[in-house]
Amino acid sequence: MYNKFSLFIIIVGIFTIPALIPDVFGHGLGGDQAEPLTFGGMEVTVRTELTPSDITVGEVDSANMQIRFFDTLTDTNLDKVTYRVEVWQSGELLARNLFYDLDGRLDVEIRPKANCNEENLWQCTVYGGSEHVSAPEALFVHGEECNDNNLDICARPTITGPIFTKGGLYHIKVDIEGATSPRTVVASLLSYDTFVSIAQEQNFVIQTANAEEIPVIVKTYYDDVDNFKFDQSDNSISFDMPFDWSPDYVDLVQVVHEEVRVPKTFSPYAEGKQFKGYVNGVEIDQRALLNDPYSYDDTNIVHFLITNQELKKINETLGESNYDNKKMDLKLVPLSAVEKQFTEFYLVDTTNYEPVPTTVNISWDGNYGAGDEIPFEIAFFDENRELIRDMKYVVSFIDENDNILETFMGDDPQMPGIVATEGIDIRKILVPSQGVYRIDVRALGTGFAYEETYAGIGSGIIEIGPSTGKTTAPEVAPPAAIPAWIKNNAEWWADGQIDDDSFVQGIQYLVKEGILKIPPTSQGEGTGSNEIPSWIKNNAGWWAEGAIDDDSFIQGIQFLIKEGIMKVQS
Repeated sequence: MYNKFSLFIIIVGIFTIPALIPDVFGHGLGGDQAEPLTFGGMEVTVRTELTPSDITVGEVDSANMQIRFFDTLTDTNLDKVTYRVEVWQSGELLARNLFYDLDGRLDVEIRPKANCNEENLWQCTVYGGSEHVSAPEALFVHGEECNDNNLDICARPTITGPIFTKGGLYHIKVDIEGATSPRTVVASLLSYDTFVSIAQEQNFVIQTANAEEIPVIVKTYYDDVDNFKFDQSDNSISFDMPFDWSPDYVDLVQVVHEEVRVPKTFSPYAEGKQFKGYVNGVEIDQRALLNDPYSYDDTNIVHFLITNQELKKINETLGESNYDNKKMDLKLVPLSAVEKQFTEFYLVDTTNYEPVPTTVNISWDGNYGAGDEIPFEIAFFDENRELIRDMKYVVSFIDENDNILETFMGDDPQMPGIVATEGIDIRKILVPSQGVYRIDVRALGTGFAYEETYAGIGSGIIEIGPSTGKTTAPEVAPPAAIPAWIKNNAEWWADGQIDDDSFVQGIQYLVKEGILKIPPTSQGEGTGSNEIPSWIKNNAGWWAEGAIDDDSFIQGIQFLIKEGIMKVQS
């Protein structure tokens, strides 16, 4: 049996980490850090953080926006800074002004005010503060400097206007126009783009087969959702929202966050269920879909956390035809309940091995076993049994002989840590044989600054038996070869040599004969006579030429079916 004290020594040895100077960038829930720029031998950047970090429209009267200008190499602020700050949302300017700060940390109180009747929303915005003598037109407030503990009384300028009055992604653009220590910045403007998400709850109702009405909340952190639908055939929930799929924009978006909240009393979404998620018809990675049955006794929360990497994968799957798409279609499909097994342990500090207020729960589907790639859910709880958000951690899976099967430390070896944004993460590991295994966890801290309240180390012991095989997808016979005449049809259709009806007949034949497999797709309510988009015809031509694969072509057919443009009976 493992000796617990020796485990802690081993963990510290495995996870010996250099001093953590945060240089990560990419927006999260209420904060973002821009990629640094080289200046005067420094790597300087801007970090934007909101307090509170999770803002829901209508629930706060004011919020603090902190903008820090610092050197990432030394984690040192530049002082006497003149900032030009712009706030944008959905391409519309909401605020623009100059601000001055002495210590490199600018705090501004945001006071949301709705019902702007001006043609341009920025015209409703009012600024509070006085011009600083060293920085003409830049606002400054004399008084006590701000820190994390005195935001209610410290001196800070204000912005009152139509900001954070609508949910979605806000673009905080920051230009550094001047800094006098350690050197003046005037010759070339340093410009940074940061993004923060504001939540907005939208209420919907599911109408079940027996006329029962089930309330559903979609909490969106990106944009208004629309076209909410419930499909009784698979109990799936789907909706869409505006999104720009052009590669240049996708490069800027680090995460798209949506929550679906459904009562646990609705059996398809009861506790213990697993889910699959789709974006524009493409199944997303299991880690991008997190199920939270912990936060509420009566509600399951399913998070879509679609990372930049996942967005790019979807674009690659769908091809260039998706670049002009201006919508993101999301679909949530419940699966059967799982035989959940778990282990739970507390963390201790790395100095005296005294308990810290962090408990780790590691759970997995008991149907998995030896020889399977097992998805382990790792959840972090505080002393009140609430999930610890934005936890950065590393984890190792170790066998009975102290052989490390795999260690997950994130993508940056200089800045270790995986981010469990909602306090939950999923890690897959191939377990080679039956037996007892150990999972070592080191929680590094929370937030950009690796705040250490919940940092610590700990281990859990799990036993893996044989696989039941219930989690393995049934083998599917390879599809029959697609007849050459079908691809000829596609090419002729793309060139306008045959009409839409002739092409549709060919697709209907493929589906009926099981040659072309269309994943479950809700048939739209159109008449079937709507005009087929040009990008679908482009897809058909590329498919005929072999430039795109069958899956990419099928995505276009799914779109036609969903929109009711094409009626296909399987």
